[in-house]
Amino acid sequence: MAKATKSTGKKTARRAPKVAASPLPLARRLRRTARRGALAGLALVALGLVAPSLINPPTTPTMMSERMRLGEIDQQWARMRDIAPVMQRAAVAAEDANFCLHWGFDMGAIRGALEAGGSYGASTISQQTVKNVYLWQGRSWPRKALEAVLTPLVELTWSKRRILEVYLNVAEFGEGVFGIDAAAWHYYGIPPARLTSGQAARLAVLLPNPKERDPAHLSPTLRRRAAQVEEGAATIRADGRSKCFES
Repeated sequence: MAKATKSTGKKTARRAPKVAASPLPLARRLRRTARRGALAGLALVALGLVAPSLINPPTTPTMMSERMRLGEIDQQWARMRDIAPVMQRAAVAAEDANFCLHWGFDMGAIRGALEAGGSYGASTISQQTVKNVYLWQGRSWPRKALEAVLTPLVELTWSKRRILEVYLNVAEFGEGVFGIDAAAWHYYGIPPARLTSGQAARLAVLLPNPKERDPAHLSPTLRRRAAQVEEGAATIRADGRSKCFES
């Protein structure tokens, strides 16, 4: 005999059907995407600015261009402690005597250049480092504008010692010769730690026009300039203007 099925008297609750979320309006989605893109862009810029303060730049736009043109270049990184202090001071004396006193721009030098009708440049070592590491050569307004934006940011995130170290390692000292290590070996057959004050001054006067100058065959004008640089290097050591990069 079949057993009767007992009724519990309870009704099974029905689940309410899920309502699909309405899609965000197109304009709102575009704004959200734009914000995310802007944040990602800022993060990349910040990383690009901070990374060279800790990691040696493997190359620069100018190095890549010269490598393509020449087939190869000579460049080997030298740590700051492996660069003769006389070379550090000579570069500063030649290119930016007030390097330790400004925040990226030497306003006095800029005013002097303007009063002279632009017959000489007023770029600081910080500006030249930004140009060499991030930008391209030339005097175009877009490059100068980018340089003006990036220089204070580099000054804010790098130490002065690091700025000078990077500068000395990426600056061009001759055709296919980049950095002070390559320059010391190429011209004098010695490591940069063994450079004398006179050799350092002669290398420093190459910087404005490295492809056209040779420290062994300087014109009388450039020999006088090298003597001035050597004297200036001693002066900035004596008056304390080299403290920001000397250990």
